[in-house]
Amino acid sequence: MAAISQLQRVAGPRHAGAPRPGRVRRASVAVAAGKAPLPRLEGASEELRAAAAQSLDWAPARRRVRGAFAPVLPTLDHCLFKMAPKGIQMEENFETNSKGVEIFWKSWLPREGTPTKAALFFCHGYGDTCTFFFEGVAKRIAAAGYAVYAMDYPGFGLSYGLHGYIASFDGMVDHVIEQYARIRGRKDVQGLPHFLLGQSMGGAVALKVHLKQPKEWDGVLLVAPMCKISEDVTPPALVLKALSILSCLLPEAKLFPQKDIGDLGFRDPVKRKLCEYNAISYNDQMRLRTAVELLKATKDIESQLEKICSPLLILHGAADQVTDPRVSQFLYEKANTKDKTLKLYEGAYHSILEGEPDDRISTAIKDIISWLDSHC
Repeated sequence: MAAISQLQRVAGPRHAGAPRPGRVRRASVAVAAGKAPLPRLEGASEELRAAAAQSLDWAPARRRVRGAFAPVLPTLDHCLFKMAPKGIQMEENFETNSKGVEIFWKSWLPREGTPTKAALFFCHGYGDTCTFFFEGVAKRIAAAGYAVYAMDYPGFGLSYGLHGYIASFDGMVDHVIEQYARIRGRKDVQGLPHFLLGQSMGGAVALKVHLKQPKEWDGVLLVAPMCKISEDVTPPALVLKALSILSCLLPEAKLFPQKDIGDLGFRDPVKRKLCEYNAISYNDQMRLRTAVELLKATKDIESQLEKICSPLLILHGAADQVTDPRVSQFLYEKANTKDKTLKLYEGAYHSILEGEPDDRISTAIKDIISWLDSHC
């Protein structure tokens, strides 16, 4: 999902170890259920709905909830779950980086015996995790012969940190660079071409990674990238100035005004309802420092578009009201590379990999794979 356009949960004891499926403890569920209304989650058990309603500020809670929901995901009525390729080799890891932050990352590798063409490194959108819709996307790309790697940023998904909090966008990008450098250093990855794939806010992350490492990557793929915030979802200038000042005093406060853009992201209303099963996504009001950092990041990227020199693929829904497709056109024109492609999908909304009709989702994923095939 998008970042400020979604102008849409501290540090506590670090929790090591992989998440495990199982029942959420009823005591904590009961407390949480008393503090927040239960999500609708049509068809879900009362226990799952209560689990989703608890506070997810801390990584241990998010990991427990993810474990509780994991067995349900393959049963959801979505092509990314129902039609996911079989036999993909998957691995999940928690790794503490040089800054002492425990990062969750996952890999999807081609079926055993299938040669690996290249490695693709994913940067997810604001509030999201790499363990929900992207699972199905990653499996399809892996089935085409690519090693796919993804991580949750600090404060998002299963990684350590206050939920939904970005103290520094550049700092978050540095976490991504370090984690992916570790993976790229593995023997089975070293000799392959390396590509970045960024979606929505992850598009801004991928561009910042490329700008910091202009010669390190063989190509950048962007899906509805956040390069500039749409004026339709940005508060007035005076409000922004006040919020910027407040962010210094109350950086973690959930006070940033936002619009509910869920229906703007998903064209298919049935798929929109399934977002509730992404129980560890961040859906509260945006934290003040996070909002200010995202605004700063987009302004910085906008000022450096002519420095983008990598082979470039941009996919965008022509009817996207979250991140403006005209900005993708502007990025395409400004990027300093002859190897660049822009694809606009007529009538498509923001979430072209998750929220469109099945055939459009398949087309977008095939376009990614075809572009990768032509650059390996």
